[in-house]
Amino acid sequence: MLQQIQEVGSRAMDFYGDLMAGVDPRLKGYPLMWSPVPMTIILLSYLFFVLYLGPRIMAKRTPFQLKEPMIVYNFMLVALSVFIVFEFLMSGWATTYTWRCDPVDTSNSPQALRMVRVAWLFWFSKIIELMDTIFFVLRKKHGQITFLHIFHHSFMPWTWWWGVGYAPGGMGSFHAMVNASVHIIMYFYYGLSAAGPQFQKFLWWKKYMTAIQLIQFVLVSLHATQWYFMDRCDYQFPVVIHLVWIYGTLFFILFSNFWVQAYVKGKRLPKQDIKHHQNGTTVHTNGKVHENGKLHENGKLHENGKCYENGTSSLINHTATNGTSNGSAHYENGRAHNGKMKKA
Repeated sequence: MLQQIQEVGSRAMDFYGDLMAGVDPRLKGYPLMWSPVPMTIILLSYLFFVLYLGPRIMAKRTPFQLKEPMIVYNFMLVALSVFIVFEFLMSGWATTYTWRCDPVDTSNSPQALRMVRVAWLFWFSKIIELMDTIFFVLRKKHGQITFLHIFHHSFMPWTWWWGVGYAPGGMGSFHAMVNASVHIIMYFYYGLSAAGPQFQKFLWWKKYMTAIQLIQFVLVSLHATQWYFMDRCDYQFPVVIHLVWIYGTLFFILFSNFWVQAYVKGKRLPKQDIKHHQNGTTVHTNGKVHENGKLHENGKLHENGKCYENGTSSLINHTATNGTSNGSAHYENGRAHNGKMKKA
């Protein structure tokens, strides 16, 4: 029995040695590239925190606001993504690549080494982006931690470690450049969203973010598909093309399902805080009761723009009971209130 275990261990070590022998030697000095073990530990720790430890730590805690850190984080990723796209273009895609069959340049030329550097930087940006989910956990935004989100954030860095290790460049890097381009737009949106309500009017294009993602996967799959119709292609790692094609197709299906659920069926749109009764007499919102034009809250009576409490009166501003102040009309007791805000 002991001898069999030793034989299995010996074979595993030989397999691991052969596997690591194929890693591009130009990457040996880059952080986290000497072995897949550190990267795997990081991703397993990420999954353990966001799925188990984090929610339990935050269960009885007040959600963190994290406004300033999130603004800095998102706009930092915008700048990093811009740099990555520029480097991909200068390393080949805007200089020597044909956008069809482009092999990996395995030389030590300045341009080849530049491609190696940006390929690693793109992979490392996927490790940084794990903070997306960490912010969700700390802010108790559990509705945002979906299977699609977690799968995308863990699957991408794990597979791209091998892609960078074996094929830093060539036609297999096309989807990295496209993905970084999409992330410029995406993290710019997140940065504005984190900045506060005063920027909400600039975020009307939220639903188109998913459309941009879908276009990304179509482009990636189409670019990989052309390899199957070429008479000859000297790209050294066809397995990367297969994985890229599977990646583009799989995520197109997953994001299409998200689009249908969110924007066709409306299941993932923000839920209204208000429940209107059919008889138009009572509206419950956030523990408050609106009845016949009066708002009863914590023993106070708000009526006709005045607040009566302990025999005194004070003027208050009217707010739209549907939770918005964008001029939308609110219907109550069969009458339409003007959507514009009226100050008392």
